[in-house]
Amino acid sequence: MHWTESFLDKLAQAPAVWITVEAAQGSVPREAGTVMAVFADTAMGSIGGGHLEFEAMNYARVCLQDSQACADLPAQKRFALGPSLGQCCGGALQLNFEFVQATDSPRLRAVLQAQKLSSFQPLALFGGGHVGQALVTVLAPLPFDVRWIDSRDEIFPSDVPAQVVCEHSNPVHAAVPDLLPHSRVLIMSFSHAEDLDIVAACLWRQRQARDLPFVGLIGSATKWATFKRRLGERGFSQAECEHVTCPIGVPGIAGKEPHVIAVAVAAQLLQLPVI
Repeated sequence: MHWTESFLDKLAQAPAVWITVEAAQGSVPREAGTVMAVFADTAMGSIGGGHLEFEAMNYARVCLQDSQACADLPAQKRFALGPSLGQCCGGALQLNFEFVQATDSPRLRAVLQAQKLSSFQPLALFGGGHVGQALVTVLAPLPFDVRWIDSRDEIFPSDVPAQVVCEHSNPVHAAVPDLLPHSRVLIMSFSHAEDLDIVAACLWRQRQARDLPFVGLIGSATKWATFKRRLGERGFSQAECEHVTCPIGVPGIAGKEPHVIAVAVAAQLLQLPVI
């Protein structure tokens, strides 16, 4: 889950030091533009972990302990990822340190929202069953904005992660035309008939707009063979059907438990290029 709101809530109560990776050279754990916030008692975000982050947080907390010391410290500091930091990446980072408080919230919200928009991918998840619920849990800390859709409005749990929007759609495939462009689509409804209608709606949209980079269907090779025949009867070509991935999940994970499937599917999503 992105930490924008929790950070701003905390900043309303206490100041922080805002750390930005201003420049990166060579092999480094995070790229330029990465940010984190350090409070006296906690930190949010990450510039790469390890001894680099430990030293950066210590440097930031000197600022928090004494505002005059903060004014006297240089705003930027270079960290070489070599023996002195106990990290052998070989690169270097230029970090910027800024004392921030509640009055800085609008500007910092804009920075975080821009980062979220550039890195979070829209994902349409059709199906609120056991695997769908497990997948929402697994995806919670990952960079996806999830639109969770089912024809049964009572199926959704009462509490879902902040980046998940639950939607009742009956018929369920009627939601496909309104999906955000470049949505990844996962199909795992309670009914094979619903699954087939959703796949057909996705292929029709793909034929018209070509803006659904991934359409994944839960099921076996046997299920997919049956679906391909029925999709052919609906006028879809073999080439169009090849846009659908079935079964879903990275290969080599044999377990069928909902959370095992969810982890395999989440890993597959993370392998897709960011658009």
